[in-house]
Amino acid sequence: MQEQGSFKNSSSLSDDAISLLKKLIAIPSFSKEEDHTADLISRYFLSEEIPLQRRLNNVWVKNKFFDSSKPTILLNSHHDTVKPNAGYTNDPFTPIVNDGKIFGLGSNDAGASLVSLLATFLHYYDDKNLSYNFIYAATAEEEISGINGIESILNELGKIDFAIVGEPTQMNLAIAEKGLLVLDCVSKGRSGHAARDEGENAIYNALKDIEWFRSFQFPKISETLGNVKMNVTMINSGMQHNMIPDECKFTVDIRVTDAYTHEEIISIIKQNVSCEVTPRSMRLKPSSIDVKHPFVVAGISSGRSIFGSPTTSDQALMPFASVKIGPGDSARSHTADEFIFINEVEEGIKIYIQILNQILK
Repeated sequence: MQEQGSFKNSSSLSDDAISLLKKLIAIPSFSKEEDHTADLISRYFLSEEIPLQRRLNNVWVKNKFFDSSKPTILLNSHHDTVKPNAGYTNDPFTPIVNDGKIFGLGSNDAGASLVSLLATFLHYYDDKNLSYNFIYAATAEEEISGINGIESILNELGKIDFAIVGEPTQMNLAIAEKGLLVLDCVSKGRSGHAARDEGENAIYNALKDIEWFRSFQFPKISETLGNVKMNVTMINSGMQHNMIPDECKFTVDIRVTDAYTHEEIISIIKQNVSCEVTPRSMRLKPSSIDVKHPFVVAGISSGRSIFGSPTTSDQALMPFASVKIGPGDSARSHTADEFIFINEVEEGIKIYIQILNQILK
């Protein structure tokens, strides 16, 4: 077999990736407002004479010699960002380069992964002898798990055998990822005047259930993801100071492991609390991949470690095997003065290609 990849040399791939990352940082791309970064990515492929497809703010391309008889690897990351927090000392939309770092909103999460996977796709783009097809997809609304992101194009991508999801993991392999379940809860009471011994305080009723959410431990523990974690994150009740509230609403954030289904979690909760419990969505499932999967084996042999990720990504919406790996550090995500090291991008491209070369033989 010929040496993999011939579209561009590694130095050119890295330079182009870093240049594109700077351009992406300079364009605001909040979730549901990613049209201008989708335009930029589309123009990039047009400039390289690579046919592209686009639906809403999702852009995807296939390798030049795509063969439907071969299995397909999806290379996916997102180009939407959260909004900058008040702690920024730099302009979040100015890609400042200083001390080997590129500062800017979305540089770490997940711009570096986005451009590194793009460079990886280009490396293999015009190779005739690949044992796998490649689809590269730059998608929208990941930060809000929106319905117009990766989920909206899965049918158009065709059969996917395996996905590499680009998120900051220091180029280690997240072989499992927690799912997300958000519950809207309502505790009921009976209104009355606060000055008299009247009514039933819904806040006090809610406190009993909130304490249960705080202290309960699910007995089954995942080998890769640990415990299911529940946190009450929002609460609202009352209209005025002298009225006993008859209703208290609160929200529970649950990070679900592969030890339980969403349905099992909800069943256990309803058996233990008195409040009304309504799940917002059942879409965001936990995910995992066999440690014997060829990509995982290749990653380990390349010196990468494996771990279970507590955060949720677009993997939760993928009905096929996937692994999360990318340059950068998850601890920097959504922080003020977000940055990525330039050498992290360069190293990310090399490691992606190093691992893939082992399974493309």
